[in-house]
Amino acid sequence: MTKPVDLAALSFDIAEMLASLRPWVETESPTYDAAAVNRMMDLATRELAMAGATVERIPGSQGLGDNVRARFHHAKAGAPGILVMGHLDTVHPLGTLAALPWRIDGERLYGPGVLDMKGGVFVALSAMRALQRAGVATPLPVTFLLTCDEEIGSPSTRDLIEREAARHNYVLVPEPARRDGGVTTGRYAIARYKLTATGRPSHAGARPGAGLSAIREVAHHIIAIDAMSKDESTLSCGVVRGGQWVNCVAASASFEILNMSKTEVALAETHERLAALEPANPRLRLHLEVGVRRPLWTTSERDFALYEVARSIAGELCFELPHQSSPGGSDGNFTGALGITTLDGLGPRGNGTHTLDEHLLIPSLPERGRLLAGLLSRLT
Repeated sequence: MTKPVDLAALSFDIAEMLASLRPWVETESPTYDAAAVNRMMDLATRELAMAGATVERIPGSQGLGDNVRARFHHAKAGAPGILVMGHLDTVHPLGTLAALPWRIDGERLYGPGVLDMKGGVFVALSAMRALQRAGVATPLPVTFLLTCDEEIGSPSTRDLIEREAARHNYVLVPEPARRDGGVTTGRYAIARYKLTATGRPSHAGARPGAGLSAIREVAHHIIAIDAMSKDESTLSCGVVRGGQWVNCVAASASFEILNMSKTEVALAETHERLAALEPANPRLRLHLEVGVRRPLWTTSERDFALYEVARSIAGELCFELPHQSSPGGSDGNFTGALGITTLDGLGPRGNGTHTLDEHLLIPSLPERGRLLAGLLSRLT
């Protein structure tokens, strides 16, 4: 039997990690800017190739960016192995660095996408490099799959994710750790919708009463839908669009809805309530469009067994590793729902995702690096 690698002895130099991570964070990559995402993919491609992987660039579709698949050389190449899965798109638009620059404040490292999830992908690659430096071969082949559109529900990459994951025994997702430092062993179902109201235009100054305001109609429904939230199923309204001229009564307006449900029953009930919506003003029309969905991922026995391996490794490294099913989606929804053994939330600890306070905790970089190195070097 091969002696387990001494994880505490693996080299994770924080100063070197920070210097290497900085270009990742300063290469802004909002989902809808394919050129920006591709600049980030260029950087990741180079880093993976320098780490010895065979890298394949997968062209994007639907007007979105490219994806990267990197396979590390292994004696069992082609056999089912470990898939490290992450995304390199962010919610932050170009120019966010002006308001959220790379900045270190004590143990906190700030920057757009530093926690969600460039820091996690970087730490996973750092774990592979640390094992390589120590001369440790992973028992199973390791593949990285980096995608371009997770923040909008993975509309162009779900098929790619599911096909690639089906070739592996394990999926490791270095999304941010939970706030208590734990990992994610299940995720709520997520559904996206768009509700559009159609009214009638008129001159807003001369004949305001002749029009039917679609903006007024959606305002009514935004308040009503927000009020539908309950413990089993939450709803949030955003991305509101309507009107073009302030002196015209808007004939069309729309908004998007995000639903997160703990159970399939709650997901179905919420869908029925949204589908049954009627106009507040019966002279207007409503149209509900169903968008991308993420399936419910409930913890399987194999998921829990993988978690127990991770918890044991964390114990060796002298930190607690709780687990929980999590709100908020990830591509782990897809693999977990397919029954492929999945562990999520393996990335750094931090807070403020999707905000101008996004940061990770610097001490968690080597901590999560050693945890991932333990999983990569011990899973068989």
